[in-house]
Amino acid sequence: MRGGGTGLPSPRDRTPATLPAWHRKLAMKKWDYSKRRSPGRPPTAAAVKALILRMAAENRRRGPRRIQGELTRLGHKISASTVWNILNRAGIDPAPRRSGRTWKQLLTAQAERIVAVDFLHVDTVNLTRLHALIMLEHGSRRAHLLGVTANPTGPWTS
Repeated sequence: MRGGGTGLPSPRDRTPATLPAWHRKLAMKKWDYSKRRSPGRPPTAAAVKALILRMAAENRRRGPRRIQGELTRLGHKISASTVWNILNRAGIDPAPRRSGRTWKQLLTAQAERIVAVDFLHVDTVNLTRLHALIMLEHGSRRAHLLGVTANPTGPWTS
């Protein structure tokens, strides 16, 4: 090794430009990331892409989320958005919308029958806490007071 094991050029090789050049080479070696892996996710394997396209072709009603769920069960870690991208690039449209009602339509139709039950507490003037059981009808938006007690118990609640 030149320079007596210090990593520096030997005395006969030293010129005014040698030390900055040596430092530049050292810094370039330290901060060289060219051999490291490229950023981002690794590409999806061709076999997995083929499996996704096969699953979509065999059952046209299967959407990206369902295909992703099946792949997860098979041990492939892949996101639903990646499955969607693969199907989209292959020109396969998403699964057709089911003919059933939407959530909004379902909840609107069931609003007359939906109730919510909850506890609330009120501190009185004497600083005693009272617990109340309230029921709210979603259809009529009426609140019903089911009971008030200072010591709620299981039997009282039911």
